[in-house]
Amino acid sequence: MQISRVRNCNRERSVLYLCDRIRKRVKEEKGQALVELALTLPALVLLLVAAAEFARVSYASIEVSNAAMAAVQYGAQTANTAGDTVGIQAVAQSDALDLTSGVLTATATKSCICSNGSASTCLSTDCSGAYIETILTVKTQATIDPLIHLPGIPNTFTLRGQAVQKVLQ
Repeated sequence: MQISRVRNCNRERSVLYLCDRIRKRVKEEKGQALVELALTLPALVLLLVAAAEFARVSYASIEVSNAAMAAVQYGAQTANTAGDTVGIQAVAQSDALDLTSGVLTATATKSCICSNGSASTCLSTDCSGAYIETILTVKTQATIDPLIHLPGIPNTFTLRGQAVQKVLQ
């Protein structure tokens, strides 16, 4: 019976020894997670802010492109609306109401081509045996100022949009 007690004692001593070693390691590593968090948190915050700015500029770019599309759709309705540059500008600005930090400008240009594929200067005598097709191009532009200026990122972004459509006859 005494032999079994000795074996149990040895097992208990080895378990206690192992428990003591684990306790010492835990005490030594107590602040390790806090130190790791302190070291990585600034990088994570910087990454999050950069992603938010990228998303904001991407959204503004989509707004500028959509404003060009809305303006060209308005202008391409008839020959009269194709010449209405004030109306085209107003449609572009009203479509881009979500642009908070940038002023949107829109410019419209007309060009012509003959229906048979030859070049035209938009004069009625240019296309013999064919009719003139008017093409409207609207270009939009806005300058966006980021909310947070990070090193290595420009202070302003110039966003451009363009839409081309044939004017209905």
